[in-house]
Amino acid sequence: MRFSKFLTLSRLNKKGRAMPARRGLRAAGFTLLELLIVITMIMILAGIAIGQYQKSVLRSREAVLKQDLFVMRGAIQQYTLDKQEGPTSLDDLVQAKYMGAVPTDPITRNKDWHLDFEDVLLSPTQTSSGLTDVHSSSNAISPFENTAYDTW
Repeated sequence: MRFSKFLTLSRLNKKGRAMPARRGLRAAGFTLLELLIVITMIMILAGIAIGQYQKSVLRSREAVLKQDLFVMRGAIQQYTLDKQEGPTSLDDLVQAKYMGAVPTDPITRNKDWHLDFEDVLLSPTQTSSGLTDVHSSSNAISPFENTAYDTW
C-alpha cells in the first residue's frame, strides 16, 4: 500500500484503505471577520497609546519650562544682588557665568523669551534697574493648568 504526503493513516475507509485528509475551511487560515476584529483592536489600543504618549511629552515640556524659568529667575536675582544693577539681557547672565547658556523655550522651541524690564530695586545699594523677570513667549494655554504659558 502506497501513501503519499496527501494521505493520512488516521482516516480509513470501510475497506481499510487510506483516504485523503480533508481540509476544512477553518484549517486554511483566519477568516476575514477575525482579521478585521484583531486589526480594529490593535488600532484602538494604538490610538490610546499615542494619546497618552503625546500627553506625557507635553507634561515633560511643561516641567522643563518651569525648571528653566526657576533657574533664570534665580540667576537674574543673584546677578542683580551681586552686581548692584540688573542685567540688560539673558546674554549678560551667560557672560557673567550665572548660567551656562540661554535655554531654549520647550514650548516654542526657540530662544525667544519674553523679558520684563522694570524700575524695581532689590537692594538700597542697587545703582540701576534692568531685567527683572522672564516668561515664555508662547500664548498657548496649558491643558493641565488652564493658564497661558506666558503668565508662568
